[in-house]
Amino acid sequence: MDGENCTKVTEFLLLGITDLPYLHGILFLIFLVMYTVTVVGNIGIVLLIRLSPQLQTPMYFFIGNLSLVDLCYSSVITPKMLVNFLAEKNTILFHTCAVQLFAFAHFGTTECVLLTVMAYDRYMAICHPLTYTMSMTQRICIQLVFGAFLCGLLNSALNVAGTFRLSYCGPNEIQHFYCDFLPILDLAYSDTFASKLVLFICADFLTMSAVSVIVASYVSIIRRILAIRSTDGRLKAFSTCSSHFTCVILFYGTILFMYLRPTSSYSRDEDRVASVLYTVVIPMLNPLIYSLRNKEVKHAFGRTLHKGCDHLRILVCSLLGLGFCTSDIL
Repeated sequence: MDGENCTKVTEFLLLGITDLPYLHGILFLIFLVMYTVTVVGNIGIVLLIRLSPQLQTPMYFFIGNLSLVDLCYSSVITPKMLVNFLAEKNTILFHTCAVQLFAFAHFGTTECVLLTVMAYDRYMAICHPLTYTMSMTQRICIQLVFGAFLCGLLNSALNVAGTFRLSYCGPNEIQHFYCDFLPILDLAYSDTFASKLVLFICADFLTMSAVSVIVASYVSIIRRILAIRSTDGRLKAFSTCSSHFTCVILFYGTILFMYLRPTSSYSRDEDRVASVLYTVVIPMLNPLIYSLRNKEVKHAFGRTLHKGCDHLRILVCSLLGLGFCTSDIL
């Protein structure tokens, strides 16, 4: 079926998270608060790492890029979802849907690879501390981050091209709150076997490769930590990777549930719940995990806040002509 004699779909209708209209107002407020925390938290992490000299290390370079990806990742989905809670008809243009899906797949794949790179960084820092600074130079760190974004670009381009090369002529209701691959492919007028095969091969290869690297890294890390004789040394080594490990569990646990579960247990409702987790909840939690469980980040935030207050005080005193109140600061 090539779809040459059918009327092409020009827009899709997003059915959203729930069919109950009285919940839309409550969900709008909940997700608005969560998105606000996501934006403030991730921008705060990026700026803090950028402005704090003590955080200019490979680990925090990767954390800053992860926060940037989380911010973009959530912003691709959440604003449109918030608008749909208030709109009477939740439509999205065909080409806008393609752009949203491309950006969603790009940043999702980038985060997947970036978390893997961060696991390798922790492996080098704990298992090879003497050669760590020579191995993880600024140039290598930039190349690793560039590679993560490149993987995201290639994966998203391949799958989006395979999805939107098909003909869409019939129903246009997407059983989701954003444009995702499987709900869109279910609406295709053409044969979707090849597109779904490529999608699952890419997802399985990427996820399994990333999980294998992460597991291998943490096996070596745990062995190294257990070999440390002092309790303080063990705790210090464990604290450097506990935040990353928590983020990995949250992200990959959801991804594995989404794409690797048996088709016999497939459910659109479960998909939507899982999608809320990795498009809204996880991008909000990641900066909180890295800030609340990391002493260096909290200390850097305290110092940056103190300097900011001092600069504000100098500015106010200067505007008021009270030079004496800045003498103790200067």
